[in-house]
Amino acid sequence: MTATRLAILSPMFKGGRNFLASTSVLMFLAAPAFADTAFPTDGLQDRIEFWKSVFTRYGADDIVVHDRFHVNLIYAVAADNTVDARIRAVKQALSEIREKLGAPTELSEIREKLGSPMELSDEASLVYQALIDQGLVPSASLLDELIDGVHTQRGVKERFRAGIIRSGRYLDSFRTIMQEQDVPAEIALLPLVESSYENARSSAAAVGVWQFTRSTGRQYLRVSGRVDERLDPVKSAKAAAKLLRENYDKLGNWPLALTAYNHGRGGMLRAQAEHGSDLTTIISDYRGPVFGYASMNFYTEFLAAIEVYENHEQYFGTLTVDQPLSQPTAKPVLVQAQAPTPRTVTAKTPAPRAATAKTPTVAAKTKTSSYTVRRGDTLTEIARQFRTSTQRLIANNGLAGHTIYAGQILLIP
Repeated sequence: MTATRLAILSPMFKGGRNFLASTSVLMFLAAPAFADTAFPTDGLQDRIEFWKSVFTRYGADDIVVHDRFHVNLIYAVAADNTVDARIRAVKQALSEIREKLGAPTELSEIREKLGSPMELSDEASLVYQALIDQGLVPSASLLDELIDGVHTQRGVKERFRAGIIRSGRYLDSFRTIMQEQDVPAEIALLPLVESSYENARSSAAAVGVWQFTRSTGRQYLRVSGRVDERLDPVKSAKAAAKLLRENYDKLGNWPLALTAYNHGRGGMLRAQAEHGSDLTTIISDYRGPVFGYASMNFYTEFLAAIEVYENHEQYFGTLTVDQPLSQPTAKPVLVQAQAPTPRTVTAKTPAPRAATAKTPTVAAKTKTSSYTVRRGDTLTEIARQFRTSTQRLIANNGLAGHTIYAGQILLIP
């Protein structure tokens, strides 16, 4: 699928590595623990816990400063105007610990160093304690990795909650589609991670509820200058089920099949050939050129999403989930083949942002076109410019209300 994250997530990435604390995970629809199902968690509990926190504890204004690989090694939570300073402070603290530790070459020397108190600044003392709390032995080599691995992840609590509410529109039909393709019904919840059940467009040009890129979408759907079935939730769900089943048939287990949805089947076949079929081992040892933060976390994000969904009242209180759509499959999505202005979006490419183009334009003969929301747009303004109503925009796009976001694709009735 796409190597970038969710239109749902909008994360900030800087370098690093991932891992976290544990708890037993309940299966979707009151099934047994994940370890007893097609979705094992051995060695992955820390990652699952990290993503549960991103989904339920940290909001859009929270930027978690943590380690890219040992993801639950959280140093600080910053805001947009303080994150750069916090990153510098963490790196300085790690460098201070590295300098005070020196370069012992034997484990016995490391233990001897740890046994005697080091004189550290307040910041370095806090970071040092965070390492110890995670069970990490702060050797010189580890500290070198940690200095290079400081990473940031933005919280998505609000979007995840909205995704749970929207999920009610599609889950029944998506579960049926998965089962028809001999895919676990739980995978109907994958859009919580990919798109928050919206027809979103990612920075990698992945489109729709199931986030197909153009090249992958063309293998399973009609994607042309006039029709883009990636924007049809049900047709794209059928395509996703078929793709996932093919991944499973080639790779042999669901952790790898799901990771391949993000990383690509070819990449996962290479990882499997080098390190076997255990995803935990692949995450630990595989160093493929594009097997990065998004790919190594995709499966555990999915597991965290299932647990949060199944226990959403614990995290968000009582939610009124949307009712299933009576006709969840959209009519064929017709998009303008050649846009007369930069603000009209075609299925092929997102429209460039021209400074002089303020008013979106729709071709007179286009039955249904799509429009990519820009920063500062409002649903009322878009409705007025396209000579429609906000109510029709809300109904046509399955929106929960008037809230829209930059990069979101709206279908214009």
